Amino acid sequence: MISYAPFYQTLKKKNITEYYLIFKEGISANTIHRMKHGYTITLKTLDTLCTILQCPVSDIIEYIPDE
Repeated sequence: MISYAPFYQTLKKKNITEYYLIFKEGISANTIHRMKHGYTITLKTLDTLCTILQCPVSDIIEYIPDE
């Protein structure tokens, strides 16, 4: 399973809000909603988030193996 927990930790660490991502950087509110609920996002979106946040992919998603 993919977890977006690192994304929210990165936002907090960098003092960036979801509002900023949506209204200043153009990330769709639907994308943020999908991430909050654990749904998939595209690699293009992942790349965009990495660029905006200036971080590696591991600061946005993590893989948690099923038990």
